[in-house]
Amino acid sequence: MNPHPIEAGEALESLDTFGAVLDARSPGEFALDHLPAANNWAVLDDAERARVGLLYKQSGAFEAKRVGAALVAHNIAVHLQRDAMHWPRTLEPLVYCWRGGQRSGALAHVLAQVGWRVRLVHGGYKALRAALVLQLAHHAQRARMVVLCGPTGCGKSRLLQALARAGAQVLDLERLAAHRGSVLGALPGVEQPSQKAFETAIWDALRGFDAQRTVWVESESRRIGRLQVPDPVLERMRAARCVRLYAGDAVRVRILREDYRALSDDTAALQQRLLALRALRGSAAVERWCALSAQGELDTLIGELLAQHYDPSYRSSMERNFAGFAAAPTVEAADADGFDALAAQLLRDDAVG
Repeated sequence: MNPHPIEAGEALESLDTFGAVLDARSPGEFALDHLPAANNWAVLDDAERARVGLLYKQSGAFEAKRVGAALVAHNIAVHLQRDAMHWPRTLEPLVYCWRGGQRSGALAHVLAQVGWRVRLVHGGYKALRAALVLQLAHHAQRARMVVLCGPTGCGKSRLLQALARAGAQVLDLERLAAHRGSVLGALPGVEQPSQKAFETAIWDALRGFDAQRTVWVESESRRIGRLQVPDPVLERMRAARCVRLYAGDAVRVRILREDYRALSDDTAALQQRLLALRALRGSAAVERWCALSAQGELDTLIGELLAQHYDPSYRSSMERNFAGFAAAPTVEAADADGFDALAAQLLRDDAVG
């Protein structure tokens, strides 16, 4: 039995039907981006791949293939013994590597010879990536989005989480980006994904949504940390209907203190983030904010950051970038704990409207 080729677009559209998704690339390639639910069945690890590549340059194709074949055979055997002994004969694995060439071909051949009906992606990851970008644009365009707008600290992320708990369709871009979106928004000890992995995660979320139901999303700028919201998603958001979320200053300060507790407990890290604001707000203001953080005057610090940094450009930015902002209805977060009730209210209103 031989592997059965499959085009990248078809593989993505039928991704959930495969019993296993096997990425034959090296762990380094896999870490940068891979299909959702893929298992890294590397036929060459990063060091082995580098070794074979160097042999190819120094000694030629024959020697590189001779050494590479032995490594590949050993690694495939390890994967089979460790991970595939429980597989039923009816399982259909999907296999890909960088370009659908030698690495995935070797793995797919062995699996097919065992008796599994293997689907080998034509063009490999490169073709999958190109197809995913096209599908991401399609899914974004058809999404019935409602954008939650509101100034920093009003609880937009909490409201999104409450909507998700209530069963709504939620596209949480900050969660997927592993960043809260502001200059202070990096999550302690958490690295952001690669741009490609971020886009793959967005595609994976969008493809699972019902096009007839609302998709709730937070108003984001073009960048979330070092990542960029894909243009088709950003364009759809900016053309969508909006809902404004309002919260009083005391509520906003409490929310920010709670959401940034880890940062507020680390004065040195907080001051390092504040220093990034010098070009925008001037050295005098930043020095005062660093002093407030050192003195533990966090409520005062947060209030000044809101009034002097976050709020001044908020309204003009919303009106400039989100077509539905001017006509958006307003809902109020009366306290920091009432977001489940607020989510229920929004879903009732959305069902009626």
